[in-house]
Amino acid sequence: MFDTDALRLLDAVALAGSFTGAAAKLNYTQSAVSRRVASLEQQAGGPLFERLPRGVRLTPAGEALHRHAQVVLNRLVRAGEELAGIHGGYRGRLRVGAFATANVSLVPSALRSFRQEFPEVELIPIEGPSRRLLSRMREGGLDVAVISDYPSGLPYDGEVETVELVDDELLVALPRGHRLAAGESVDLRELREETWIEAPPPAGTTMLGAACARAGFAPRTTVRIAEWTGKFGFVAAGLGITLVPSIAAGAVPPDLVLRSLGDLAPRRIVSAALPGTPLPAARALVRFLAKVAGQ
Repeated sequence: MFDTDALRLLDAVALAGSFTGAAAKLNYTQSAVSRRVASLEQQAGGPLFERLPRGVRLTPAGEALHRHAQVVLNRLVRAGEELAGIHGGYRGRLRVGAFATANVSLVPSALRSFRQEFPEVELIPIEGPSRRLLSRMREGGLDVAVISDYPSGLPYDGEVETVELVDDELLVALPRGHRLAAGESVDLRELREETWIEAPPPAGTTMLGAACARAGFAPRTTVRIAEWTGKFGFVAAGLGITLVPSIAAGAVPPDLVLRSLGDLAPRRIVSAALPGTPLPAARALVRFLAKVAGQ
């Protein structure tokens, strides 16, 4: 098998038409070029250059190998350009993870601005719960992710860098005909008899549970629905109430109202997560996310 240095040498001699010219181009001595060419010819099974009174020219075997060498060397140049583009944030793929409600407005708005500046970067959105996104990032499957500590916090992960984007207030979603829908805010204690709709993890205290505990009661959670469209449908039907992050307010249907819970409102931290050695494109996207979150 021919190594790339040998192919570069073959190309240099062919283009220069002499060992002396190739030596000057490659910063070798003429004797070093002669030895390397002899070794390459031995590997090729016969002469690659015809020695002339002044310089050299390719033999038929040399011409054949030179054609292949040029293809290989050009592909290596293109590969280097593509890798430089990937690490410089101009080309390649960027795998972007996000939890569901971040995909309502925050992530799409940031991706739109990112694409305008870096149109040659292929964006691959991946949706999932925050814990699963972190796990996928540790396995090398994500370049950047938008995560949150809702509903029950996130484990510390020293392999992942996090950048806080926004302190997001959780609002209560009520049907428009609810007895408390007319006010601008709701006292959480007035919801002590309500049925809450959520899909908490199997163990641990959720933000809803912690907020209700501060208000002096335990929430009645009898309806377990994970998808937001399902939660909204149950609330609209009067089957319960649910918490909705402020960043997802735009997705709430018109037959529901959102109200603040005031000082007792649960809050979550929305962050961008990056692997230990992030791509520059990933860092660029985090800047766009921070800009959108701060608006």
